[in-house]
Amino acid sequence: MTLQSSMSVEEYDRQLRHECGVFGCVASGPWPTNTDVSQVICLGLLALQHRGQESAGIAMSEGDNHTQFKVKKGMGLVTNLFSDDAVKNLKGNLGIGHTRYSTSAGSEEVNCQPFVVHSAHGALAVAHNGELFNAGRLRRMVLARGVGLSTHSDSELITQALCLNPPDIEIDGPDWPARIRHFMELTKLSYSLVIMEKDRIFGVRDPYGNRPLCIGRMMSLTDTDKEEGWVVSSESCGFLSIGARYIRDVYPGEIVELTRDGFQTISIMGRPHNRPQAFCIFEYVYFARPDSIYEGQMVYSVRLRCGIMLARESLVEADIVSSVPESGTAAAHGFSTETNIPFVEVLYKNRYIGRTFIQPSARLRKLGVAKKFGAIAENVAGKRMILIDDSIVRGNTMGPIIKLLRDAGATEVHIRVASPPLKFTCNMGINIPTRDELIANRMTNDQLAKHIGADSLAYLSVEGLRAAVIDKMPNKNSKEIGHCTACLTGEYPEELSF
Repeated sequence: MTLQSSMSVEEYDRQLRHECGVFGCVASGPWPTNTDVSQVICLGLLALQHRGQESAGIAMSEGDNHTQFKVKKGMGLVTNLFSDDAVKNLKGNLGIGHTRYSTSAGSEEVNCQPFVVHSAHGALAVAHNGELFNAGRLRRMVLARGVGLSTHSDSELITQALCLNPPDIEIDGPDWPARIRHFMELTKLSYSLVIMEKDRIFGVRDPYGNRPLCIGRMMSLTDTDKEEGWVVSSESCGFLSIGARYIRDVYPGEIVELTRDGFQTISIMGRPHNRPQAFCIFEYVYFARPDSIYEGQMVYSVRLRCGIMLARESLVEADIVSSVPESGTAAAHGFSTETNIPFVEVLYKNRYIGRTFIQPSARLRKLGVAKKFGAIAENVAGKRMILIDDSIVRGNTMGPIIKLLRDAGATEVHIRVASPPLKFTCNMGINIPTRDELIANRMTNDQLAKHIGADSLAYLSVEGLRAAVIDKMPNKNSKEIGHCTACLTGEYPEELSF
């Protein structure tokens, strides 16, 4: 992952660079459709922009007997790439889209998705969220079969693997469901895929359900009983903006098929040795938009409960509770509700700084956080405060924030983190820094508090996080429920294979 010109130094220090967003849409009824499918996909990608800001792309098909896809992709934000004219030129009855942060491959235009190939069985377009746990072994297999690869992206690797004829399985020509099942046998995680061929889209989620994927139904804005299409998306947060209703998550191991007639389950692949599901728990903590729905519950509500659990575990006397905007705000409200300590805003975030340029001036770079945040002095002066954040990665940003608050008159600043300490790399689609870079591996809580100038510091426990996630889950007593905590505990769903 390279430092992007759209990201400030302080943001790079603080952020986890995460995965990607995938989106697909099929218009219902007779084709050609009156539904602006490309416009729907563009709006869907805008809603998923937080999942990837390096590149974006859309591939469109007119369906039926058409064998060519219309494709536009490139580096940059969705709004920069897709003008009104660009979207209008992407005509079609179905299509898929992608927003990207780089993980396994570099930040270059050649790695932009969706990937499109022309196989013996027709054109195929693939968009991928995640990172293959056994990409090295799968890559060697594909190369040994005589297939050349133009990138180091495991997303291209998936595309090529789908087109290969399995050596030990008889597949009848363009039987894409059989090819997808064979791919899923080769690698169990981590991926959510949208795959488009001529007149249909497949939504695919790995057997562990590590990465999110959900289905929505588009209804007419003038006739609420009239169906206009089906969508599949990494998150449900954009459904309202396109007039769609959240239906359900794609199940772990499920292949769903979306056509003009609706959606159906093609098959569901089980996990080896009856292992539990392993949905990424950090989706709740950090990655997802708060208005998305996962596992039948709103992400915002889980973050609120994280704050409640944090208050129960690590309360300290204080006059006010606040947050680093906006990442810790939901948890801060939960903390405030549980303790009856009032929530008060103490930081103003300048939204016009940080994603426009990297300031080369050494003086302005040293100002760092002061360029991005302003302290609301009247709310801070003379106060003992608890400041909530969602995570601490390298620990480079919190110190300047605390200094900013002390300069504004805060008498005590106690840091509470609404997630457990990050101690391990991910290897499944989240670009977490190396273990040596993670501050929790170098300092105890007391040492870190002293390092950043806080009066105290405490994290939410792993047990507290699990409780916050599971507490209101509709099927919380199911034996199928399980979450990946590898970055927190080092316990991976499967052994990493090279």
